[in-house]
Parts: sequence; C-alpha cells; structure tokens
Amino acid sequence: MSRLRKGVSTGLAAGTFLTLAACSGGGSSSVPGVGGVPGVSEGPGAHDVGLILPLTGRNAAYGLRMRDAAKLALSAKGSPALDVHDTNAPGGTEQAVRDALARGDAILLGPLTATETAAAAPLAINAGKPELAFTSDSRQARPGVWVMGLTPEQQVRRMVDAARATGRKNFAAFLPDNAFGHAMGDGLARACRDAGLKDPQIVFHTMDAQNIDDGLKTLSAIETRQPAAPAPAPTDVPAGPSAIDPTGETTANPTGSTETGATSATTPAPQGVLPVPPPPFDALVLADTGLELGRVITALQADHIDSSQVQIMGPALWKAFDGKLGALHGAWYAASDAHDRMGYVAQYRALYKQSPSPVTDFAYDATALAGSLIRQGGVTTQALTRPDGYMGVDGLFRLRPDGHVTRALAIYQIQRGGGARIVVPASRDVAIRPS
Repeated sequence: MSRLRKGVSTGLAAGTFLTLAACSGGGSSSVPGVGGVPGVSEGPGAHDVGLILPLTGRNAAYGLRMRDAAKLALSAKGSPALDVHDTNAPGGTEQAVRDALARGDAILLGPLTATETAAAAPLAINAGKPELAFTSDSRQARPGVWVMGLTPEQQVRRMVDAARATGRKNFAAFLPDNAFGHAMGDGLARACRDAGLKDPQIVFHTMDAQNIDDGLKTLSAIETRQPAAPAPAPTDVPAGPSAIDPTGETTANPTGSTETGATSATTPAPQGVLPVPPPPFDALVLADTGLELGRVITALQADHIDSSQVQIMGPALWKAFDGKLGALHGAWYAASDAHDRMGYVAQYRALYKQSPSPVTDFAYDATALAGSLIRQGGVTTQALTRPDGYMGVDGLFRLRPDGHVTRALAIYQIQRGGGARIVVPASRDVAIRPS
C-alpha cells in the first residue's frame, strides 16, 4: 500500500508512502525518466497532467472546486504542470480531450459525468493515454479508463460482506426505478452471486406513494405473515382468590390478561396480540432519498420491517442527512471514514477559505497519484494498478486492470436519535476483494 499525503517523499515499493504534495505554488514539467527513457526530452506537455472538467455551465461549481483540489495536489515545488481544459468550451468534451492530447499530456484526469466519459474514453484509448474519470458509473470502466467515483457496486458489496459476517443469508432490495436504483440492484445481484448466495429478491418502484406501498407489500409478503387469531380467553374464571392469585388483588382486564398497579418495560404483550413473523429476507437494500425515502420508511413500518429482524442498508448518500434518519435506527450505509480526510480538509480550507465537497476528493487523489508517478518514473498501467493500492484522502483504493476501482469503506450505523457511527472500520488490509 502507498500513501498519498503531504510532506513524505518516498519511493513506490510495496508498503511505502506516496507523496501527496500540498504546500507552495509552482509546477515543473522537466522531470526526466517519464516513459521509461531516462534523460530524453519528450517535448512540451509530455510531463503534464491533463485535467478535463466543466469550468462553465451548470456543473461549473463542481468543476471549479475539483480544479482547486487538483491544484492543491500539485502545488509543491517540482510537481508536474496542470493542463486544464473546459468540457463546456466550444467543441465540448471531445475538443477538450483532443487539446490535451495535442499538448502531449502524460495522463488525462476527468471528465466528470458518464456521458462525457463515454465521449472522452475512445480518444484517450486510441492515443494510448490512461484516463482517470470522475464518474461513478461503473459501466464506463474498461482497460485504460478507470472510474474514480464511489460507485453503487462498491457500496453494496461492502455492505453484503459485512452483513454476511453477521449471519445474513437472504438478501432483498426495494429500489427506485431509475439508473441509480438499477445500479444498486445490479451490484447486489453480483455480490450475492460472487458470495455463493441465492439470487436476491429485487423490486423497483416509482415515485407514486401507492406504488411504493403495493411494491413493498409484495416484497415483504405481509399478507401471508399475519399471525393466526389467538384462542378466545376463558370466560368462566371465578372472581376472587384462587390457587393462581391467592390474594385476589389481581384484576382481569378486557383483553383477558392480568395487571397489577405496577408496570414495567418487560411486561408481556397483552393476550391476543402476537408478533408479526419476519419477512422472507434478513437483509434489505434501499436507495431512496428525500420525499420518496420518507414514503418508504412509512411503508416499512406498516409492513413490520425493522432492524430487530432485518438488516436495512442504504447508499452513502445518506451520510449527508443521517441526522434526520432516526426512524431507520440500526440501518447501515457504506462510506469512507471521515477521519481519513481531516488533513486534506484542513489544507483545502486554509488555502481556499471553504471546505471541500466530497467530489473534490477524487480529483485530489487522482492528481496526486498522477503527479507522483510522473515524478518517480512515469505513468504506466503497471504503476497505476499496483496490487497493494494507494492510500488517499478517503482511505485505501486500488486501480484494477479492468478499469474498476476497489475502495476500503467503513460501515456506518444510524443511531436511534439520528446521526451515525462507524460499527465496522474501513479495511487497512491491502488484499482488498474486487468490487
């Protein structure tokens, strides 16, 4: 494993740390040895890091902050130059990529979206230049093009592994009928298959409240889970003292159970009220946010699905508002350990007077990785895909030869009063399973 962080300049041997520079300004492209030919001049741009982002238009706010993160990663003296191109300039993404390739940049970072990545990838591959894209759409991954975003598949696999460790075997999903929901469903099916589990039950729903109610009723089989009616309470029990109640101080209530003046949290349920049996699954993946999540929570309660019987799991998106999710207490989501990025946050805030958004993390790590490889011998597939991976601002990550990225994620559990805490730490083991 190599570490991407400030102030440590080391080699690329396994188990060492990889510099993530964030200090002074400047940038040089005169590093010898790139491409494996020591001392050979390769012309302008041959040691530059090409950055392709939306700097204007509707996604400019993201692009500009990601550009700032990339500048921070290459701000140390002796770092490669950053060659920035706007995907919303005339000619769009394809022209931005052509301009970076014409300059001879050693590696391309970006673009931001799946659509832009689909346009950029063929050009990068044909030119023999590696591309680290910031999309979270795993369908864009291929040899030579790595998906750096946090994908639904990564999140689901981590939660499935953790749930299996607690004995869960029967998985299901209740998901929105959109691209994100289907990606979560595909990830669950693949994770279950790889783990040798039976195929999960997956139901998709629209935004309509009735469709949500009906869909969850079908998935949870609530109509077949209603307990049988209990036998009627006897009516011929004489009042007054008996062998059961020799003092005669206990009185019968209308349900047929007995009560004294004192009650406690362990008082049995009244006679005639039986618990509802569990649903036909012991782990359930959700993916909704906003109003639809509220409707799903209401439906879960109506169908008697809770954390006492089912491990509910959701997307990393919940991290942004988990303080409002007390109704889902006990549920999980998989995300990076916030402690890992504290140093980066402090550096970014000190320089730019604002906190970095999570999407900037990917730009920072990708740029730091590219810069370090250029400084230490060149950007090659072998160097990018080293099996022990790299330690970035969000923890351990590994680029695989097929373009997918494996990330070590922590498991967060939502608390009764809202908020979440880590219950399964992110792995520090370099032998990460593929995602």
